[in-house]
Formats: sequence, structure tokens, C-alpha cells
Amino acid sequence: MKVLVTGFNGQLASELKKISYGYNNLSWTFTSKKDLDLSKLNTIDIYLNNLDPCIIINCAAYTNVDKAEAEAELANRVNNKAVARISKWTSENKKKLIHISTDYVFDGSIKVPLCEESRTNPINEYGSSKLKGEQVCLNNDPNSIIIRTSWLYSEFGKNFLKTIIELMKNNDSVNVVNDQLGSPTSANDLANVIIKIMFNYRSISGIFHYSNNGEITWYEFAKSIKEIFGLKAELIGVPSKEFKIIAARPKYSLLNKSKIKSTFKLKIPHYKTSLKNCIKIIKKKQNI
Repeated sequence: MKVLVTGFNGQLASELKKISYGYNNLSWTFTSKKDLDLSKLNTIDIYLNNLDPCIIINCAAYTNVDKAEAEAELANRVNNKAVARISKWTSENKKKLIHISTDYVFDGSIKVPLCEESRTNPINEYGSSKLKGEQVCLNNDPNSIIIRTSWLYSEFGKNFLKTIIELMKNNDSVNVVNDQLGSPTSANDLANVIIKIMFNYRSISGIFHYSNNGEITWYEFAKSIKEIFGLKAELIGVPSKEFKIIAARPKYSLLNKSKIKSTFKLKIPHYKTSLKNCIKIIKKKQNI
């Protein structure tokens, strides 16, 4: 069985690559932008026809939230129009698509954990492009699965965890946003969930939410990183308005995971458990 994973330079695809070595019975293809550039829409069908994968796990996306405000057309091309091409192909060829989306499809005004049916209302261009991608995905291929996730981190790529570690190593104090609430997601945990879905639940479709358990702010997340890693710098919680950001962020984006837990019989780890595991790997890489 051929499995195509897009977005290989990203965190989630990198975790899937790591896990894939345990599944040598499958034929895995991991594509970066160099191999399959989703901004070049006319090349997508050609690539998919040549490879003919049974399952596509679409991790690729335009993810620079601030830059997307000035590059809205490019963000929309990658996060929406390319998804339209992929989902049309999977539908026409009777293949399975697992597409990754984001908590940024919400505006943060609802202060209870967000379920899959909660009202969407993105407040930045990135979130808008991702919501359009979700809609076209399900319209073109109702058999597809969309997984919304939040605050993704990993040993791979660029993320909040690795940024905070470096900032705290090199500064006496670090300012961290304390008025945005949600839950982190271990990319390794999510990758393992995707593998489980891929093997056991291919007939299921629709939107699902996944993040680790816990309800925290970015400041509280940073405090956990400091404690687990053993860092000394002072953390200062500040409101988001103190940061020079271009795109607005939702103040509340805690995802309700009840549907994914019951549907796929999952036990979702608490964020601190998964964070400890990831930090252990990072420290080993850094010979600490």
C-alpha cells in the first residue's frame, strides 16, 4: 500500500517519517516543497497520477501566520486551492485523504472547549485559508478525514518549545503571552493517532479535534518547559498586545476531544507527560 505524506520539512511529517520505519510493509513517500510544490496547482494531478497513492496525509500548509496577511493569495493557493485539487483527485480515484487543519479557524470568542460543530470565524488570513481548505476538502471528498490541532511542537522543525528553550538559555528574562488559552499538541502523539486511523478506521470520515489534555496559556506552557528542562531564566507573563504581531490570534482555542476519543478509542496523554518525553529527546540530542 502506497502512502503519500506531504510537508516533509514540517514537524508532523517528520514525526510520521520517524514512525514509518516500523511499518516497512508500506510504501512511504515523503514530499517536501522541492518534490511537490502545492503552490503550483497544475503539477498536483500529474504528481498524484504518477505516484497513485492509496492514502494521502496532507501535512503541507502555508503556516506563517503574520506573513499570510501580506501573502493572502499564496496562503489561499496552498491551504485552499491545492487542497481542492488533492481532494478532487482522492474522490475521483477512490483513495483516502487525511488532511491537517488548525484551531485558527475559530475566533476565540467562545469560552468553552470547542467541538467540531462550534461556529468558525477566523480572524486572520491564515485561519481563513485553512477554513476554506476544510470546506472544499469535504465538499470534494466527503470520505476524507480532517484533523484540527493546536500549538504543535516536536523535536523537529521550528516551534514554541524549541524557541523558548533557546531564549531562556541566552537571556536572563523572557516575556511570554499570558492571555491566549488552549492546549499544546505533541506532533509525535498526533502522528501515532494518524497511523492508528490509517490502519483501523479508513471508512470513517469528517472533522475531528486533537490536542493533548490540559488547559493552559502560552505563559504556563513556558513555565512547564522551564521546570522540566531545568532552565533558570525568569519568565514574565505579558498580554498579547505587548508583542508586535501583525495577525490577530484567537484568545481561546481549547479543543474538545470527545469525538476523536470515542470514535477511535483513544487515550489522550496530558500535555506534561508528552512534553517530558519530547524534552528528554531534545536533551539527548544536545548531549545534556
